[in-house]
Amino acid sequence: MNPPISRRTVTVSLLAGAAALGTAGAAYSAPAAAADRPGNPHERPDTPTVVLIHGAFADASSWSSVVERLQRQGHRVLAPALPLRGLASDSAYIRSVLDSVTGPIVLVGHSYGGAVISQAAAGAPQVKALVYIAAFIPDIGESALKLTDKFPGSTLGQATATQYYPLPDGSQGEELVIKKDLFRKQFAAGVPPKTAQVMAAGQRPITLAALQEPATAAAWKKIPSWALVATEDRNIPPAAERWMAERARAHTVTVRAPHAAAVSDPGPVTDLILRAACSVRTGHPLAHTGDIPHEDMGPRP
Repeated sequence: MNPPISRRTVTVSLLAGAAALGTAGAAYSAPAAAADRPGNPHERPDTPTVVLIHGAFADASSWSSVVERLQRQGHRVLAPALPLRGLASDSAYIRSVLDSVTGPIVLVGHSYGGAVISQAAAGAPQVKALVYIAAFIPDIGESALKLTDKFPGSTLGQATATQYYPLPDGSQGEELVIKKDLFRKQFAAGVPPKTAQVMAAGQRPITLAALQEPATAAAWKKIPSWALVATEDRNIPPAAERWMAERARAHTVTVRAPHAAAVSDPGPVTDLILRAACSVRTGHPLAHTGDIPHEDMGPRP
């Protein structure tokens, strides 16, 4: 039996959502020009740094449009490259990135990156908010593959190909890539074809072991969380995303977007991150949840 929906997960009208968006934007507009210059003495010390963690079959460039929007709003932003070799080692690497940041952090994860931030943030006092974008939110003992299979709807298995790479001991490891001719439909439906082609060419493979490795920590149990459910996701079933978000008692929005939501829908993704950042600064979460319409309401092939 699924856990009850959090009190924070409520449905609001689009008008209320638009009003909240305007409020969030106003709250962050003042320091934008100053914060674009690192070390500026007028930068507010309580403005959190946003750390963006990509997932499988993507790289840090998938956050480009979100980074631009956050920087315009005065945020320091980091988008490190994730090795995608194993959950424990990936989480340890991201923890080293977090330890290099001074001040509060809003930690954001996409896809497999959600599992990484859940583990990397455990016991990290500077991480004040977690944001999951079409992402895994595992509990201890759960793997990405286990959560994918919990609900029907994922077509990732049919869309991937296996590659082999050398391991230090001389044996071979398995890694997965999305077949280039299926990449747009599987990962980035609605993204312009040329953009999807570039994304497919530069996709980062993930080891099968990383997707099978169970989580050993669940930072969302202690750190306030936000989540975006992508209703057109073909990698992670939207029902799984919603179930994980409800279990984590995350402030949740639902967006008509593919798995690559940060590329197709950077506006709603940025808005959710700004809400989390605003809560860190003010101590008062913006509990907006509900549906955000896609800017292009045309069909998604």
